[in-house]
Amino acid sequence: MGLRVKPAMTLTSRPAYAGMATENLKMITIKERELNEECGIFATFNVHNASTLTYYGLHALQHRGQEGCGIASVNDRIFKRIKGEGLVTEVFNEENLTKLDGNMAIGHVLYSHGDSRGIDNVQPFMFMHSTGDFALAHNGSLVNAVQLKKYLEDKGSLFHSTSDSEILAHLIKKDNDLRDRLDPLLDALNMIEGAFAFVVMTASKIYAIRDKHGLKPLSLGKLNGGYVVSSETCAFDVIGAEFVRDIEPGEIVVIDKDGLTSVDYSKFKRHNMCAMEYIYFARPDSDIEGVNVHTFRKQTGKLLFQEAPVDADIVIGVPDSSLSASIGYSEASGIPYEMGLIKNKYVGRTFIQPSQALREKGVKMKLSAVRSIVNGKRVALIDDSIVRGTTVKRIVGMLKQFGAKEVHLRIASPEMTHPCFYGVETTGSDELISARLKDIEKIKESIGADSLAYLSVESLYKAGNRSELCVACFTGKYPTPLYQIDI
Repeated sequence: MGLRVKPAMTLTSRPAYAGMATENLKMITIKERELNEECGIFATFNVHNASTLTYYGLHALQHRGQEGCGIASVNDRIFKRIKGEGLVTEVFNEENLTKLDGNMAIGHVLYSHGDSRGIDNVQPFMFMHSTGDFALAHNGSLVNAVQLKKYLEDKGSLFHSTSDSEILAHLIKKDNDLRDRLDPLLDALNMIEGAFAFVVMTASKIYAIRDKHGLKPLSLGKLNGGYVVSSETCAFDVIGAEFVRDIEPGEIVVIDKDGLTSVDYSKFKRHNMCAMEYIYFARPDSDIEGVNVHTFRKQTGKLLFQEAPVDADIVIGVPDSSLSASIGYSEASGIPYEMGLIKNKYVGRTFIQPSQALREKGVKMKLSAVRSIVNGKRVALIDDSIVRGTTVKRIVGMLKQFGAKEVHLRIASPEMTHPCFYGVETTGSDELISARLKDIEKIKESIGADSLAYLSVESLYKAGNRSELCVACFTGKYPTPLYQIDI
């Protein structure tokens, strides 16, 4: 195939088609937005009530996407799918789940943004073809999506969504049968670049696939003689599945009636797991590549105190992802840990646009300070990250409004100075407060804190006892080539 990227491709090389419209080549400019979740995928094979188990799996992954969800199942080679915008509990019920019969299914929870919103972008996607029907679900982002989409459209492909997840389906050779041969999938995977975890379901198989850089998590489990695949291991615990192992970077795990088959689509393999999975995205009860997320975060809190101690009366964390780090900071410092901020767990999505005055109070709908805990105290406030600085500024202001004598802000990650191109919706560099102000003292003054300190990049590796991580949003050193055409 003319566009095939060799598996051994170096990080500085580019495939031949990357030369298209090179005069327009530049990195994407991402619009103003805060840090947001990724997507979550789940699959079941040879398990009774597969769609119901997939429902529970998606519910456990709901934190990864709240804008849409879907489940596709196969029974007697007949594909069925239900999807919709909203939470898992809003889209599915006992009645419609019974329509998704069969012992194999795949599911997806969606976080969308910009022009990727809408029912057309809710997955799983389904494709009907004479050489074999299939469905797929995807977590991640392809950095060469623009070039590939143009290449495919020039050859007659029609896209039904704005999601780059659909590209893989169009890349699969139509003159080969995916039911019996891996060739079309291997060819397609060696044409895409970026961060991804895919589950692809045919009438008789499920393929679980992870990108060669190891940027996205994907795990394999066993249940009642069958198998399950999930973005996070926390979903295994919910349905009583036994963790088997992580899908390896550059690996395709084929699940069929004969069991498991492992195939490497690329010999280039790295374990550059997105650091934000540990810092922010994943649930604390998940294990990612042998490291428990809560343990990682707690360790960052301990290391944060070593690097940035403070005299304070209490330690509090910003719920929920910062609580583990705040416990670690408290243990290392000996300063008492207190529940000084309470999260309202019943604040969901809203379509009501309040007045500007009420909108500015929005942070108090989600978080409330406990006046009797923080009043008159010197507070060490632990947060997982700062993106634009808007939210943490309001939290610091609220703590002082409720009587905190001092607020010393400690961040359990390094300064975020670069945008992410791998499916994490960060803001553009011009809106990242650390990139814009470039000085910790100025950032501290902008937020209103009495002091401010960040965790070092080195401590991220130390916290997980890892030699590889993707820390591009902190360092600007991206593990893949970046090529996007501005059209």
